[in-house]
Amino acid sequence: MKEIVFLLEEPSAKAMLESLLPRMLNEGTGFRCIPFEGKQDLEKQLTRKIRAYQNQTARFIILRDLDSHPNCLQVKQRLLDLCHASGKANQCLVRIACRELETFYLADLSAVERALAMPGLASQQQSRKFRSPDALGSPSKELKTLTKGRYEKVAGSRAIGEHLVLDNERSPSFRNLLTAIRRMENELIAEEA
Repeated sequence: MKEIVFLLEEPSAKAMLESLLPRMLNEGTGFRCIPFEGKQDLEKQLTRKIRAYQNQTARFIILRDLDSHPNCLQVKQRLLDLCHASGKANQCLVRIACRELETFYLADLSAVERALAMPGLASQQQSRKFRSPDALGSPSKELKTLTKGRYEKVAGSRAIGEHLVLDNERSPSFRNLLTAIRRMENELIAEEA
């Protein structure tokens, strides 16, 4: 069975992907989202989860926030090393959300506006800080402030995921995640042919 498995730092990423992926993946491609309880839990269990996964043809995408870590490449390499230790490194891709998952939402204020029923948010997309949200220091705080506290991590992520525009270019880390998903799906299709 064609399957992409997402190993995620937190439940909010699962909520977002479960509402985004059905709009993106072909009908014959299955997916599973496995959330962990933060970065440390993800790193502690990652190798074992990949190694023990029953579907031997599954592909894995690991998604983690960068948060305040100063070096994205260092974080990515540590996760790649854990994938390598599983013996299935060629079936894995690592993607880092710069700085947090909420960056994806700030890159698409129209989606936030529709999901949270807050007219007028999309008009703020042209302000300097929301044109390139990957550069923001604390996207989650920005989103809380912008939505006057209406954004809640899991429920908000689920609602916003339904509206995120798939060809949004404002967040390179969002674009890289979607590119990875498409790449994995194409590999599965080619393997099946």
